[in-house]
Amino acid sequence: MSLAGHPDRLRWNDKYGPGYIASFAPHPLAAQALSLGLPDGPVADLACGPSGSALLAAAAGRPVTAVDISEIALDLLGQEARRRGLADLITIRHADLAELHLPPRHYALVLCTGFWDRAVFAAAAQSVAPGGLLGWEAFTAAALRTRPKLSPDWCLAPGEPASLLPADFEVTGVWDLPDNERGAKRRLLARRASAPAPPNG
Repeated sequence: MSLAGHPDRLRWNDKYGPGYIASFAPHPLAAQALSLGLPDGPVADLACGPSGSALLAAAAGRPVTAVDISEIALDLLGQEARRRGLADLITIRHADLAELHLPPRHYALVLCTGFWDRAVFAAAAQSVAPGGLLGWEAFTAAALRTRPKLSPDWCLAPGEPASLLPADFEVTGVWDLPDNERGAKRRLLARRASAPAPPNG
């Protein structure tokens, strides 16, 4: 499917257009996840933007797949990766996450810190390798009070996303973040079991 007229592509390209200065600061959730001990393997950074998290993982020697719908954001990331000598470790994918097919049980860490869709979350969880981590951050429904233009479909319901995890995941932590007038968010870290769960009975 062509992304040319996709409203999310247009919206984010406008944000990352002329005048935008990327900080390339890694997201705190990425820094925490990478410090917790991961199995060998690659990292996926979904809805990554000009991601400092992808750069941090690559600097640690991990291959990274960085996915975003904005080619402008991906170009900024690619330029910075080349400047740091990390381009060989970062694979850039211009894609709509709703159309993305991730390989199952493949990534040591799957990270997403600016997007919410239940189907995408389910697919991302299945792509985490045994012993790997899933890190997610998204707006909660409480954010609608300060961001009335936000779609309710982009917001976590009570208990989400932990309530949507497959049975072989254990929650490492859930944090509700203060609003600070930017919209309430929730952060999740969860680890997939290293071995398959035994069959019932």
